[in-house]
Order: sequence, then C-alpha cells, then structure tokens
Amino acid sequence: MPKSISPTRRDFIKASAVATLGFTILPGTARGANSRIQLGCIGVNGKGRQDTLSCAEAGAAVVALCDVADPRRSDLGRRKNKKKAGGGEETILDQFPGAKLFTDYREMIATMPGIDAVTVSTPDHHHFHASLLAMRKGKHVYCQKPIAHSVWEARRLAQVAAETKVQTQMGNQAHAGEPIRRGVELIRAGVIGRVTEVHAWTDRPIWPQGVAAWPAAEPVPAGLDWEQWIGPAPFRAYSRAIAPFNWRGFWDFGAGALGDMGCHIMDMPCWALDLAAPSSVETWQEGGTAISAPQRSTVTYRFPTSFFGSPVTLAWYDGVVAKEGVYQHAPPAALWEGIFPTPAHVFRRFDLVLVGEKGRMFFNRSRQDWVFAPASLGEAFAALPKTLPRVPGGTTEGPGADGGGPYVEWLNAIRTGTPALSNFAASGPFSETVLLGNVALRLGKRLEWDAKNLAVKNAPEAAPLIRRAYRKGWDLA
Repeated sequence: MPKSISPTRRDFIKASAVATLGFTILPGTARGANSRIQLGCIGVNGKGRQDTLSCAEAGAAVVALCDVADPRRSDLGRRKNKKKAGGGEETILDQFPGAKLFTDYREMIATMPGIDAVTVSTPDHHHFHASLLAMRKGKHVYCQKPIAHSVWEARRLAQVAAETKVQTQMGNQAHAGEPIRRGVELIRAGVIGRVTEVHAWTDRPIWPQGVAAWPAAEPVPAGLDWEQWIGPAPFRAYSRAIAPFNWRGFWDFGAGALGDMGCHIMDMPCWALDLAAPSSVETWQEGGTAISAPQRSTVTYRFPTSFFGSPVTLAWYDGVVAKEGVYQHAPPAALWEGIFPTPAHVFRRFDLVLVGEKGRMFFNRSRQDWVFAPASLGEAFAALPKTLPRVPGGTTEGPGADGGGPYVEWLNAIRTGTPALSNFAASGPFSETVLLGNVALRLGKRLEWDAKNLAVKNAPEAAPLIRRAYRKGWDLA
C-alpha cells in the first residue's frame, strides 16, 4: 500500500463510488470533503488550465497548483487572463484560493502526501518525470499526450503503472467520446470488412518547425522559473520563440505535429484494429533539421497483423494545407475521387480514411456524420449493438466540448478501480508507436523495429533517440 494514501482513505474513496457504479458522477458540492479526490495539478496555464477546471467540475478537490510560470502573470502565457468585474485579472488561483502553489512538481509530490492524484499538463519533455515520480508515490495520473517524450519512457511508464496499480489516463480526450467508441465498434463489426490501409492527416504544425538554429537568448521574464522549465532537457537560453507555445517544434522539448496530433487522430484505427508494434517505419519529410521537426512529413507504419489477423499499413501526413486552392502534401487523390467533388470536402471535414475489402470509411473524431463508400455500408449503423462503456459528457472532442468525459472516466477509475480505457497499459504502447515515427524522421531512414528489445535492427545509432539522456540532477529509471 503506497504510503501517501492510507488504507482507510483509499477504501473510503472506492466505497463512496460503489453505490454509483458505471459512470455516475455527483457534483463535487454534493459529497463530503473526505470522499473527494484530492488533486495536485502540474501545469495550470494553457491546456493545463482546462484540465484543472474540468477535473474540478467532475468532482475533484484541487488542493495544489504547480507551474513554472506564475499564473498571476498573464504575460507569461499564450492568452491574456480575463478581467475581473471589480478590476484586475482573473487567474486560476481565483478558482482555487485554498490551493498551495508550487513551481517544482518534485517538491509538490514529495511534500504533500495527502494528494491522491495529479494531472500532468506540461511540455512533453516533463511528462515522464512528473508521471513517474507521482506513480511511485502512489498517486493516480492523468497525463497529456503523448505520455512521454521518448519511446523508452512510454514503455517505462506503462510498467510502473502496472507495478504501482494506480489509475492512469492519457489526455487524448476523444478516446472517451462517442465518435471514437462507436467507430471502434463499427470497424470491429466488419462494416467495411478486413481493413488493409489507414490514411490519417492534419494541418499541423501551427507553430514554427524546420527551425535551423536556436533563437537568440532573451532575458528571462520575472515570474518564470526557466531552470525548472528546462528540467531534464539540455539547457537552452530562454526565448519567446520557444516558450510558452513554440516548444512543440523543437526536438529537445516537443514531439512535433506527429506527437501533438497523432495521439488524437490515429487513436481510433489503432484501437479498432488492435495495432501493436509496427515491424517497420519509413518517412518522407520537408524542412526537418537536427533541432526541429519538419515542416511537412509522411510517416508510414507497417503492422504485421491486426484485429483481423492480417497486415495493415498506416500512413500519417502532417502539413496538409491548401495553398492557392491546392492541398499540399495530401494523401492520394485516388482515395476520395468519385466520392467527394473536391479535396476540401475531404480534408476540412475528416481526418482519416480506413480502406477495407468492402469499401471505405471517412472518419472524424469530433463528429458522427461519417461517409461510407459505398453508402450502403452505413445502413447497418443503427443495428449494431454498443459493446464499449460510455462516459457521461463524452459526446465530442474539441475546445470546450469535452463535457468532462475523459476527466469523469479517470476520476471514476480512481473511485471504483475499473481502469479508464486510455490508461497507460493501452496508451503507453500507442505512444511508443507514435514516437517511433519521430525516431525515423530524425534518422531519415527506414527503421526495422524490434519492439521486444526497444531497438532498431538496422540502425544502432537510434539508441539515444529511443532512450534520451537527462540533464544532471534529473536522472530517473
């Protein structure tokens, strides 16, 4: 039994949910303080603000806030704080005035044993450290996608989650939504038959990539702990061109467009088809550098088997944007010609197509007006039974549209012991697959993958990309 949560308290939290098994959530104000999950939030600006507020809305008691940028300083974030009616700015601290504020999550985890769980909404290069330290203290973890910065880290987090038996979830929110869960049911029911190909795309990056040199150093703003922001990564001088948002394009800190959106868009087909580790990965790219992800790329994964017992090829395209009416670097037109009048009808409305022996399914995780070709394939839609559990509020995905679904699912997992479906046992291997694409992009060669040993058979030089080194004082295993 982890020392940070006594048997009495852990049993009380679980017992308080037994009477409402499934996914019934009472408002936080309707429960006694002792039954509420005590939450520490790591990263509370940007996406972290939404994660914090959504967990509170789902019933958690937010008792600690941690961020390297002072939440009271709106100039340190991407967005300005709202103005208060009586003057001044409204910050996350106003919503949780009793929460203790930290800049170092290591201190928060070590000094607040009463915390039951944490959210991790930091830049990617901190995901592993924050999640691992929390799990080793017996704390449940909700971590934004991808759950790690390197392939080895994703594997290790799944192992530690199993060892510590905490409840985990990756923040690919649409996994809890109706569109993806219904899509999984349809594909597994054979709506388009045995699937052989998947093509998935995004218009990202919407931040600079293909950067050739590190930006010039700037003075570190007051209220920002830059040393802690760098954390386990190699030290780089502060620049507004890196933080608070553009870090995604730098290999030291982010995972590029693939890491940002792959865990969302590739989720449904990888889940539905039970795609484990690929046997090989090959890439095409434009504009990639040693320090920055490419401006556009294609990553092609080949899986030796699938839910249907046969191989599947999954092609990922990023940088799919229209220029003078023509979509740059788009999937082959043969996929949609004769079905849609223009490419805009495809790339604005959907983000992937699955190709099966009976036909095709054009899918979007945020909606359910999918298109089947031939159209007759969709006639069995309503007749198929629901076989996956549903989450209240998990109807869609998008800004302000979560409805609390993924947060409700995770908090219920803590209460009942029934894992959320995007727990680290599932999202760890999925993150490995996504991140392996970045290894291929950085090496610029086809990879033959040995998943069991976390090694590239034909490229031993990939080792430091699979398991990165950490800055002095940040070593973890």
